[in-house]
Amino acid sequence: MGIHGLSKLIADNCPECVHKHPFKTYFGRIVALDAYMCLYQFLVAMRQPDGRPLQDSKGNITSHLKGILTRSARLIHSGIKPVFVFDGQPPELKSDEIAKRKAAKDKAVEEAEKAKEAGDEEARIKFERRIVHLTTSHVEESKTLLKLLGIPFVEAPSEAESQCVEMVRGGKAWAVATEDMDALTFGAPRVLRYLLSAEKKKLDVHEYHHDEVIKGLGLTHDQFVDLCILSGCDYCNTIFGVGNKTALKLIKEWGSIEEALEHLTPRQEKGVPSVFKYKEARKLFNNPHVTPAKDIELKWKAPDEEGVIEFLSKKEFSPDQVRKSIQKIVKAKKQGTQMRLDAMFGFSPSPSKPKTKSRTSKGSGGNDKTDTMKKGRKKITSATKKK
Repeated sequence: MGIHGLSKLIADNCPECVHKHPFKTYFGRIVALDAYMCLYQFLVAMRQPDGRPLQDSKGNITSHLKGILTRSARLIHSGIKPVFVFDGQPPELKSDEIAKRKAAKDKAVEEAEKAKEAGDEEARIKFERRIVHLTTSHVEESKTLLKLLGIPFVEAPSEAESQCVEMVRGGKAWAVATEDMDALTFGAPRVLRYLLSAEKKKLDVHEYHHDEVIKGLGLTHDQFVDLCILSGCDYCNTIFGVGNKTALKLIKEWGSIEEALEHLTPRQEKGVPSVFKYKEARKLFNNPHVTPAKDIELKWKAPDEEGVIEFLSKKEFSPDQVRKSIQKIVKAKKQGTQMRLDAMFGFSPSPSKPKTKSRTSKGSGGNDKTDTMKKGRKKITSATKKK
C-alpha cells in the first residue's frame, strides 16, 4: 500500500522534486526491486483475453514466470542490472493491514462470483484482478527462474522495501525501483517509479530524491516520517478525517505527532483511534529489521540457456519465445555494460537541457566568435612562452 497519496502530495507541493527521465537514462545502473510487488504486478497484468491469468493446461498459473522472464530481459538488454529482494517475516505492526487486505480480497471474491452469475464480464474481470494470491509455489518458482537467468536475489529478514533502501544506502544498488512511496519514508536516497512499465508504455520514469523531497516540503526527516504516518501507512491506524494535506499542515505548524495531537480540533479529536501505535510505526521506519548492505554480495552470471528452456517448457512456454528473451540477456552480456562516468563518480541523472548553438557554428556572428576564441588562445600561448 505504501503511504496514502504521497506521490500526489509531493507533485502538488514541490513538483520540482519529481524528476522525469526516459527509460534509457538508467543505463549502467543497479536497481533493487521489491520482488513481491513485481510478482503481484505480473499476476495482475499478464492475462489471457478473457481476463484469466496465464496458465498451463493443468491450470497452474504462469503469469509470474512470464513477467520475470520478459521484464528482466528488457531491463538487462537496456543495460540495467536488476536485483530482486524478497520479503521475509512481516513485522507484527503490519498484522492489522494484512487482515484488512484479506477481508478486501474475500469481498472481491463475492463480488466476482455475483458478476459471473449476472454475466457481467467486465465486472468479473475487475474483481478477479483484486483477488490475486501470491503462493509459496509462485515465489519458489520465481527464485528458480532467477537463478537460471543468472540474476541475483536477496531474501530480506523482514520487509523487502526497507531492505532495498539499506542496499542503496550501503552502495550495493543505485536506486529502489518500486511503486510504493514508503521507500522514501525509510530514507531511500533515490526512488524510481514506473521503471518496469516505462519502456513498454513509452512513459518517463519518475525519480525522487529523499533529501530534495523533505527540503521541498519544508520538513526534517523525522517530521517527514510523522507526516507519512499521519497520512496513512501499513503500520498503524490513521486519524479519521485527517488526510495528507491536513497532515502536512499539522506537522509544519506543530512539528511532530505529539504536538499535533495536543492541537487537534474537536472534530479531529474524535477521529483519533483508540489504539494509535504511531510511536511504534515511527521506530520501525527509522530502525527497520534488515541485513546490513556490507553482508550482501551480488553477482550477475551468464544465463543457463538450456536450463531456462527446460524449466519453462515444463510450464508449456514456447521454446522459441523463451530463447528470444534469453538472447537479449546474452547479447547484453557479450556487449558488456559500458561504465558511465557519472556512475563512477556517483552523479545522478539530471533533466535533459535544451541544446544551445555551438560557439563555432556558422550563422549570425559564428565566425567572429571563433576568431575571438582563437585570438584568446594565442594570447595565452604567447604569455606562457614568455614565462
